[in-house]
Amino acid sequence: MFKKVLIAEDYEITNLSVQRVLQELNIHNVDHVYYCDDALAKIKKGIREKEPYDLLITDIYFEEDHYTQQIKDGKELIVHAKLEDPTLKIIVFSGENRSGAIDSLFSDYYIDGFVRKARYDGKELNLAINSVYQNRQHLSTELQQSVKKINAYELSNYDTDLIKLLAKGVLQKDIPEYLKNKNIKPNSLSSIEKRLSHIKMSLDVNSNEHLIAFCKDLGLI
Repeated sequence: MFKKVLIAEDYEITNLSVQRVLQELNIHNVDHVYYCDDALAKIKKGIREKEPYDLLITDIYFEEDHYTQQIKDGKELIVHAKLEDPTLKIIVFSGENRSGAIDSLFSDYYIDGFVRKARYDGKELNLAINSVYQNRQHLSTELQQSVKKINAYELSNYDTDLIKLLAKGVLQKDIPEYLKNKNIKPNSLSSIEKRLSHIKMSLDVNSNEHLIAFCKDLGLI
């Protein structure tokens, strides 16, 4: 089992809850911090003293307060931590519920496990720690299904550009001008209308407003 673990979590109660899960797993060499800057400092210190951490458990969102921080959130912390120690295992323990955002943590930030803060998150975190220790990625069955659903859509960059423009309040009839200014093709109104109709049919939504809400909920835009 992991020998040395670092917890980065800005809520004291949650921090204590994670410590309790680690104690149940007989992991006693545990440090905890409330700020990302402090987390990175401890990771660097562990490496300097040849006593590196085996596992980082971090939240994604950290509330700002009167202490000015260089590292604003858990994503930045993950990037810096991986640069310092590419072998460091990372589990994200967060209230994030957008499937697209969760999928991005694995595909873009190369985390090893994700546990959503919820009613039985202690048991799920226990499972995640055991799985990651055995070099297996961990994501609950429920979240796996929603992430698979996301990946099935396969929206292109062009598709997301169109949806993002709609989300910014650009009228469909005005989109051609925006695309022409950025030299994005096809940019005729008819091609844009056909593409948006195809996207809505594929995703089983019936209006541009529904399409925007759907993609935001899933973290696609």
